[in-house]
Amino acid sequence: MRILVDAVSNDLGSDVRDAHRLGGGDVAESFRMDLVDGRTVFAKTHRDPPPGFFTTEAHGLRWLREPDELAVPEVFAVSDGDDGSPPRLVLEWIEPATRSTAEGEGAFGRALARLHRVGFASFGREDRRTTGSLALSNDPCGSWVEFYGERRLRALAIIARGRGALPDSTLATLDQVIERLDQVGGPPEPPARLHGDLWAGNRMIDGSGRSWLIDPACHGGHREYDLAMMRLFGGFGPESFEGYQDEWPLADGWQTRVPLHQLAPLVAHAVKFGGQYTAATDHALEAVVAI
Repeated sequence: MRILVDAVSNDLGSDVRDAHRLGGGDVAESFRMDLVDGRTVFAKTHRDPPPGFFTTEAHGLRWLREPDELAVPEVFAVSDGDDGSPPRLVLEWIEPATRSTAEGEGAFGRALARLHRVGFASFGREDRRTTGSLALSNDPCGSWVEFYGERRLRALAIIARGRGALPDSTLATLDQVIERLDQVGGPPEPPARLHGDLWAGNRMIDGSGRSWLIDPACHGGHREYDLAMMRLFGGFGPESFEGYQDEWPLADGWQTRVPLHQLAPLVAHAVKFGGQYTAATDHALEAVVAI
């Protein structure tokens, strides 16, 4: 840890007085660091990161923070370790609270709708950087059908087939859904500015009840995708969805399309973890086929 402490001290121009390892995180090691000048920061590192690991995350945080609609921690320093220093990302410290309030949930939903509405030039990412541990392509597309069909579902199907993560019958149904995306995806929408991995673990709530976004997998995509991810594992109150609807109503039938947008994360989880996610993928496919 000493080399990381020295790097952060150099980044921020102040010595680190105390550093405490934090729990959580699947691949990175995280720390709270208290500086001599009185600041507290969050720092994380990785023993063997993929190329562009931390700079991609930093870019996503800045991209979400830019419209100033939702709270996103400021990036103080970032390095992928190409210069021989430890790979790291140093962020503004957010003091976490235990739970949100109904008022806070509603405020979060409205702010998320405004963030989505800022939009983006295309589906995907202009910098073409991949996101997630499966390195899914974010090459820009002109339509959601092409982006979700090819950059997400088709790409994931290829990985799942190669690793034997899903049975042939499931993959055949997934292929059928890909071919019908223009029929089951609802009315066309412009690309929204998405967090891209919006489960409850990637939202922090501070002592004032304010929601903060962390650990993004940013891209321009369909706004229903973030909302479907919010519903996949729970952790968001009904007021957040009500607030979203008040700010920017979703197209009719959006709740019916939730399983469609959950297909990508479910297949990804089936590839990585197997087990219950294989059955969950089948359930989602059954719901989509019935649309």
